[in-house]
Amino acid sequence: MFEIALYEPEIAPNTGAIIRLCANNGCRLHLIEPMGFDMEEKKLRRAGLDYAELTNVTRYPDYPSFLAAMAGRRVFALTTKGSRPHTEPSYQQGDVLLFGPESRGLPEAVREAIPTEQRVRIPMKAGARSLNLANAVSIVSYEAWRQLDFDGAL
Repeated sequence: MFEIALYEPEIAPNTGAIIRLCANNGCRLHLIEPMGFDMEEKKLRRAGLDYAELTNVTRYPDYPSFLAAMAGRRVFALTTKGSRPHTEPSYQQGDVLLFGPESRGLPEAVREAIPTEQRVRIPMKAGARSLNLANAVSIVSYEAWRQLDFDGAL
């Protein structure tokens, strides 16, 4: 399946919802520290419910550690500054979908290190801000899975 990576996530309920999402779509979740909450936070547990044990979650102390673990994989940066819509790439098993923190998105240095054709965006109306992180992860991960004909689904 796919690798979903959250760069310095800030809001526990969003991460909890993404844990639940990953339990249902088979993606592995990667959390890149520092995070804006404690993994034991009540809001995270409530949002993730009992799904945490159904999801493969890995934590990294920093972005370089994460990159080392993902060596050899294609990384797609999801950003409002993306060069093309999220529906254009042909996603492959093992691709990494990288999302930035809720308040600021991916830092410029992280974005610029990813090839332009792998910087993608979710189309939105002109003048709109950005989508909730959990919603954005849902949209992109299900598009990627759809391209694989929902392999492994019921």
